[in-house]
Amino acid sequence: MTFAAQNADAMPAVSNRQILGAVAASCLGWALDLFDLFVLLFVAPVVGKLFFPSEHAMLSLAAVYAAFAVTLLMRPLGSALFGSYADRRGRKGAMIVAVVGVGISTAAFGLLPTVAQIGVAAPVLFLLLRLVQGVFVGGVVASTHTIGTESVALKYRGAVSGLIGGGGAGVGALIASIAYLAWSTLFPGHQFEVWGWRCMFFTGIISSVLGLFIFNSLDESPVWQKLAADKAARAAQQAQSAPVEVIHSPLRTLFSREYRNVLLVNLLLTIGGGSGYYLTSGFLPTFLKVVNHTPSGAAAAILMLCSVMVVIASIGTGHLSTFIGRKRAFIWIGVVRLIALPALYMVLPGTNDPWLLGFYAVILSGLGSAGYAPILIFLNERFPTAIRATGTGLSWNIGFAIGGMMPTFVSLVAKSPAELPVTLAAFVGAISVIFLVGAFVVPETLGRLEQRAKVEA
Repeated sequence: MTFAAQNADAMPAVSNRQILGAVAASCLGWALDLFDLFVLLFVAPVVGKLFFPSEHAMLSLAAVYAAFAVTLLMRPLGSALFGSYADRRGRKGAMIVAVVGVGISTAAFGLLPTVAQIGVAAPVLFLLLRLVQGVFVGGVVASTHTIGTESVALKYRGAVSGLIGGGGAGVGALIASIAYLAWSTLFPGHQFEVWGWRCMFFTGIISSVLGLFIFNSLDESPVWQKLAADKAARAAQQAQSAPVEVIHSPLRTLFSREYRNVLLVNLLLTIGGGSGYYLTSGFLPTFLKVVNHTPSGAAAAILMLCSVMVVIASIGTGHLSTFIGRKRAFIWIGVVRLIALPALYMVLPGTNDPWLLGFYAVILSGLGSAGYAPILIFLNERFPTAIRATGTGLSWNIGFAIGGMMPTFVSLVAKSPAELPVTLAAFVGAISVIFLVGAFVVPETLGRLEQRAKVEA
């Protein structure tokens, strides 16, 4: 399969205002999307009792994490649908629909009746709504990240990758932490189990309002505009020249022999990175509550600091990958995570000093996010513009869907909260090995975003 070579000199001119707008919108879209997902993690113990009651607390918690994983399992479908649309029709439209859809579906959780009100139909409705939400969530990666990295210069792409992926996640978690602190203060104790958790979900409507307002004024990325112009030129000249191969289905192209192995190899990094994220930042709210028994106010403050660290670590690691290369960055991050993550989970339970506990939690969150900060730009550089949104979205979401199931497995393996530290240490050690294998196998991609040549498997 051949693609017309991109000509950087013919790229549409991009103003600083357009670049800043694209990056800010991508980051905000990611943040609002992750905020909607984090809401469930913050209210997991409450939702477990109301929708998945069980005499065994760990089984109830595992059910909530399973419901979380259901959303992640639907993300590849969302990436296929929205990614294909973004590759064929543009990033902007896909971004608006995806982010608005996530916000509305999140707010709808606040309206659901509980088991005490309608019986077994309650968890069924909960899971069905999670499936719908997952489709929209899958579309966010395919649209928000591509428009951001395609709009900036090479020297900033690593940092922007970290800002959008990790930084956006950190901002989303920070917003969720603030919302949790506010609603748990307004509805203390038992009142939170009645109205507080519902209000947490209702705040998801902010995503829809802001998404529609901000993203509607965006311009398409210059890289995609160039692709669209090339397609128009080829169509105009087709009657007078030799036939030119045109990609009609990005999804079908992605699963062709040329790109199938690229997708499979990418999964080693996305599974390792996604698992590391969900077993650190994703599991930390529950860990602080059920293992350390940290008071709500202190836990919220610690999680806010962790969110700030996620932003700093993600931008720093992403920018580092521009200086030393994506591959080398993955290798160094993988080695540090393999040693530090298990050690941190073993030392956290015995830490009573809130400041020291916060320090360990901040380091844990920073290392968890550092693993996937350069992954999104790496994925963008692995695929040509014509299938970039689809390829990036599916590579990311399949890996993170598998990674998102890890908290469920941890909750099932650990028979009690006392066993969580050892179980988590074993899991983060294992996924760090997978991440390292991927780091050694993948090729270097730095500077390949403008290339449309064959991608190395």
